[in-house]
Amino acid sequence: MALSEEITLTRTLETSWRTPRLWRFAGYLAMLATVIVIGLPVYWTVSAAFKTTGEIYRIPVTWFPAEPTLANFPQAWNAAPFERYYLNSFITTLGGMAAEVTLAIMSAYALAFLRFPRKQLVFLLLLAALMIPVEITIVPNYLTVARLGWINTYAGIIIPGAAIAYGTFLLRQAFLSLPYEVIEAARVDGAGHLRIMFNVVMPMAQPAIVTMALLSMVAKWNDFLWPLIVTNTTNMRTLPIGIFWLRNSEGLINWGVIMAGSLFLIIPVLIVFLMVQRYIVDGIAAGAVKG
Repeated sequence: MALSEEITLTRTLETSWRTPRLWRFAGYLAMLATVIVIGLPVYWTVSAAFKTTGEIYRIPVTWFPAEPTLANFPQAWNAAPFERYYLNSFITTLGGMAAEVTLAIMSAYALAFLRFPRKQLVFLLLLAALMIPVEITIVPNYLTVARLGWINTYAGIIIPGAAIAYGTFLLRQAFLSLPYEVIEAARVDGAGHLRIMFNVVMPMAQPAIVTMALLSMVAKWNDFLWPLIVTNTTNMRTLPIGIFWLRNSEGLINWGVIMAGSLFLIIPVLIVFLMVQRYIVDGIAAGAVKG
């Protein structure tokens, strides 16, 4: 009897030891599959930017440039006014991001710390706004911008996207996770709401604010549909639209030139991401602590 119990215990321990390893192995496989699905197009973009047109169309596919060339980059740069595209993208991205982060911080602070009638109703309306596709608001926004005379202007590109429900929601959740005792201590010391927001809440919620700003920057830097609709001259086009017209301007599509132009769009965002990546996990985790 003792022998059978010992065998059973041994098998149980072996099973309990193997199960976590199997789940861990499955997790690694899932991560590898995700990296391949996401990373392969990015790798192909970078690789094709250094290939000749003939090599890009060659069968079988070459995963490494057989004869690396830099000719695609000056050709792409000279095929369209990228200096103007960069200027427009920087202005609309930085202006839109600044407006969105400012409004999100203020509205999130109000929802987290201020008392006013129908506060929960306002928050429910905010959650409902998260469910509305952006495409539904394009026609009303366009009619409003047209009546204000903002077609083909920076204001027409920036202002309709200055308030996004997701940013307010993310920062509200992050603000609620902050230690309330610190905020109460600031109130006891005579600090008003603006001082508490700027000197207490924002420094403690810096990871969440940086994360929200990065998400806003990436969305506005890559925005294609709204700038395409609200602008009608080359001088007001942004980088994503410029790359689209670069593709259309070629009689035979020169994918090497297009991929080089795509790198003009990707590299600035990649640099910013590498600079602030340490804030991203902390910021998203802070927004998920308390509901």
